[in-house]
Amino acid sequence: MPRDAAIPTFLVTGSNGQVGFELRRSLAPLGKVVALDRLSCDLTRPDDIRRVVREHQPDVIVNPAAYTAVDKAESEPELAYAINGTAVEVLAAEAKALGSLLVHYSTDYVFDGSKAGAYVETDAVNPQSVYGKSKLAGEQAIAAAGAAHLVFRTCWVAGAHGGNFAKTMLKLGRERDSLRVIADQFGAPTTAALIADVTAQVVARHWLSGDRTSFTSGIYHLAAAGETTWHAYASEVLRYAAAKGIELKVDPARIEAIPATAYPLPAPRPANSRLDTSKLRQIFGIHLPDWQQGVHYLLDQIFS
Repeated sequence: MPRDAAIPTFLVTGSNGQVGFELRRSLAPLGKVVALDRLSCDLTRPDDIRRVVREHQPDVIVNPAAYTAVDKAESEPELAYAINGTAVEVLAAEAKALGSLLVHYSTDYVFDGSKAGAYVETDAVNPQSVYGKSKLAGEQAIAAAGAAHLVFRTCWVAGAHGGNFAKTMLKLGRERDSLRVIADQFGAPTTAALIADVTAQVVARHWLSGDRTSFTSGIYHLAAAGETTWHAYASEVLRYAAAKGIELKVDPARIEAIPATAYPLPAPRPANSRLDTSKLRQIFGIHLPDWQQGVHYLLDQIFS
């Protein structure tokens, strides 16, 4: 599609992932969505990325694709960096050359989790895992490229399409009569639908509106309101499921709370994944609902 066409073109990577799947829905009313999967664009091959971007000449490049196997990344650092770092660098360079907007998604894992309160965008980064370091490399590549951009850092993402913590808890709650879940890590479960809808709202109001004086490139924290622990999250998922008539073996009120040290994993997780979203809400006028509301909506989708 020509760059001056009335209908904008969105190039969406990772379109079969949790966020990518929802972006196909949220962006469709705004323009033409070119949805890319691994077959149509291999993010480990920079020439593939350049070819696809130059073929479609998108007005907006939206990149939810990522290497997200947090523990596996510890033994596959080259692949994690190829997708989360090098591929992002290529997308940013192409966006700069086209004058396009690049929307990218990052993570709370760029922080070490040692802060007492919620993280703001200007807090010092200190990733502890290969995954977190590779995602930070992507952020830095975007800043260096100089393209118009939005980097949304988010946390504890869950969508009706794809695997996630909520689905795992539902499965285990049906199969087991007892569960042990970590209770000393804090964050806000954030649905893929919310992330996609916020993306569409910001892009429509501040990039496609024709008046870009209100548009500010940069990093923004995007997470549902409120906070919880993995243990309380699991309890809420199973409590809501039971209230909806889902047959469970485990009692949602009797899930055992354990420390993270009792469940060691190859990659360290931040103990604090709380993200301060004031900047996003103030600059773009976005309302972020409580995490429970999003989780209930997600579960209703799964149940139906």
